[in-house]
Amino acid sequence: MRKTLSIIAIISIGFMGHGQSMLDKLRNKKDSLAKKVNSVVTPTSPPALTNEEVIKGLKEALSIGTNSSSSMASKLDGYYKNPRIFIPWPQEAIDMKTKLTSLGMQKKIEEFETSLNRAAEEAAKGAATIFIDAITNMSVVDGFAILKGNDTAATHFLRENTYSPLKIKFKPVVKDAINKVKVTSYWNPLVTKYNKIPGVKKQNPDLEEYVTIKAINGLMLLISDEEAKIRKDPAARVTDLLRKVFGTKP
Repeated sequence: MRKTLSIIAIISIGFMGHGQSMLDKLRNKKDSLAKKVNSVVTPTSPPALTNEEVIKGLKEALSIGTNSSSSMASKLDGYYKNPRIFIPWPQEAIDMKTKLTSLGMQKKIEEFETSLNRAAEEAAKGAATIFIDAITNMSVVDGFAILKGNDTAATHFLRENTYSPLKIKFKPVVKDAINKVKVTSYWNPLVTKYNKIPGVKKQNPDLEEYVTIKAINGLMLLISDEEAKIRKDPAARVTDLLRKVFGTKP
């Protein structure tokens, strides 16, 4: 009888030991599975942005936008057939246009307007270097404020902070373009004809100033379009820096 009880005790201890071993294995598997689940469902936090990175990202976006915009604007009809940046007859001489139209000079008027736009298109070929130089050297203190702004906040900042020196540098390029496409050869016959009309106020608008301002404004508008695209469309963020800056919610 004692022998039988001893055998039963030994068997029981064996089963208890085996059961404990199985329990430990199940616990280990549970812990391992929990770690795997946590590693899948726990999102990785994006790296924190610094103000310096934001400023570099904004300038890079403007530079890329400038290259794209100047390329579009410098093509044939880049200004002339884009109603958003088309350069019309100077407003200060609108009475002149009205009177010359009544005299049957509509074709000459259209040729002059075409020449204004051709001058802007020609000037746009040299715009990128001047604009990017202004972008590179502009001082930005709070990049996050611009990043958190509207879709064209960076372009607006560029306009507000660099317009005057940018205009000074760009005007000689416009002057050369005006000479190259012979704008004055279209203008002179019109103003000569008009100034011979009795009682009219003589007209002589500064065409270099006019085309310079209109050309810059047109390019700024195109750059703002490119900035908005980078902000909204991940596919437009073509560099790692753009993806980091504009892909991270500030």
